[in-house]
Amino acid sequence: MNFKDHFSRFAAQYAEFRPHYPGALFDFLARVSPARNRAWDCACGNGQATVDLGERFATVIGTDASAQQLAAARPHPRVTYAVARAEESGLESDSVDLVTVAQALHWFDLPQFYAEVKRVLRSNGVLAVWTYGVPRLNEPTLDRLLQTYYGDTVGDYWPPERRYVEDGYRSLTFPFAELASPSLSMLENWTQAQLLGYLRSWSATARYVDARGGDPVAALETLLSPAWGDAQRTRTVSWPLSLRVGHT
Repeated sequence: MNFKDHFSRFAAQYAEFRPHYPGALFDFLARVSPARNRAWDCACGNGQATVDLGERFATVIGTDASAQQLAAARPHPRVTYAVARAEESGLESDSVDLVTVAQALHWFDLPQFYAEVKRVLRSNGVLAVWTYGVPRLNEPTLDRLLQTYYGDTVGDYWPPERRYVEDGYRSLTFPFAELASPSLSMLENWTQAQLLGYLRSWSATARYVDARGGDPVAALETLLSPAWGDAQRTRTVSWPLSLRVGHT
């Protein structure tokens, strides 16, 4: 089965401009995992979550179906990367304590993936999946421009799976004994260039360019710059983080 590849062609931008997950997320996952021997970070992309797991687990395997994404992944002494589909990890049965999926569950064949998770997890092992929703800027004028870009400019170019991100994965099946999860958010203090680089890494932006040509982010920059002021000034960008955690 082919995987839905929306990100390989701009793997470098994805690695540079994606926001970071809070350390409290990984501390929580380390606490609820039955052991800290081995974790599998599935659809790890550029290793954004994988290296944080590497700080807390003895060994971590990061897999992704995109070789281009893995080529941009950050190295870590306790992390090994491999090309593999989510539904066919190549891992041994009963071999991992924790499986994580960051911002990617909505692309999977869920029945096949969940069967693979149950195969590779050890007894009482944990699956943790999370997603982050629509970004917000802390200044109302700037935020209105950002929301217009998200919903109107590129709104028609989001893949249909985006609806699962927007509802925090609540409408996806999750056949595990669910655990209570902490309320978490993501925060970045970004310059204008960093924000625009992030918007250019969106799959909806790429699909807009493919369909219509031109650069919609450049048009947004024209509107954003007068309100932003000094382009080197940082603004706070926030995302709600939705987490679902369960054990076998």
